[in-house]
Formats: sequence, C-alpha cells, structure tokens
Amino acid sequence: MPQSLAKLHVHLVFSTKQREPLLLQPFRERVHSYLAVVLNNLDSPAKIIGGTSDHVHILFRMSKNHALAHIVEAIKVSSSKWIKTQNPALHAFRWQNGYGGFSVSPSQADAAVEYIDHQEEHRRVVGFQEEYRRFLQTYGVEFDERYVWD
Repeated sequence: MPQSLAKLHVHLVFSTKQREPLLLQPFRERVHSYLAVVLNNLDSPAKIIGGTSDHVHILFRMSKNHALAHIVEAIKVSSSKWIKTQNPALHAFRWQNGYGGFSVSPSQADAAVEYIDHQEEHRRVVGFQEEYRRFLQTYGVEFDERYVWD
C-alpha cells in the first residue's frame, strides 16, 4: 500500500502535579488554547480541550506520524515552559508525570466531546481521582494504585 492513512481519536487526561488547582479561569482558557496550538503543530488537531483547575481532558485526532508518548511529552514540556512565563506565582508549575490515553471510536466522539465540555459539572459529583479510576476500569487498564498518583 503506497499511502499511510489513519484516523485515531484519543481522549487524553492528565493533571497538574499533586493535583494543585492552578488552572483557574480565565487563565485556564489560555492554557487550553496553547495546548491546541501545540497539538496542531504535531498534526494532531484537538476536537475539544476542557478540564478543571487541576486537570485537563483533550480529545484529539492523533497524527499517523507521532507516537502518543511523543505527543504527550511535547505538549507537557512546551506548555509547562509557557505557563511558567505567564505569572511569577507559577514559576514552579509542573504537570503530573503520567497520563491516561484512551481510544475513542468515531461513533463515540460526540459523547466524548459532551463529556469533556461538562467537566465543571462532573467535578461537583465525582472527584478527579475517582473519575480517573473509572476510566481505567472502563477501558480495562490494569493499574497499581501506589503508582497512579504523584
């Protein structure tokens, strides 16, 4: 086959280090916009970016030319450096070390967009750690609780 074709949607989830609530509005929207630019530069356009003050959810179309680990590293490193320049109070900003990447079928993309778009409401009912555990269980990801959080 002479041409490589792919259409892979990924629901990416990661938090601030120690889930510190540092992504307050309106700054959060600027962070989300920055993340979208980085993803576009990686040929992995975001369909939606959302989250709360301590974590981010991104639904994006993954480039056929980059591994997920490379994309995550690029957006975390670039955005972390940028965030630190935006406010002296954020000079020590860090993202958590890990992430969750979950495949989303085209038939479920709209439901994922809806879910991400309503993060503030979800957070009032379920905390981030419980939400993340549910994702891992739903997708059948084996994990050791001792190493999930930092």
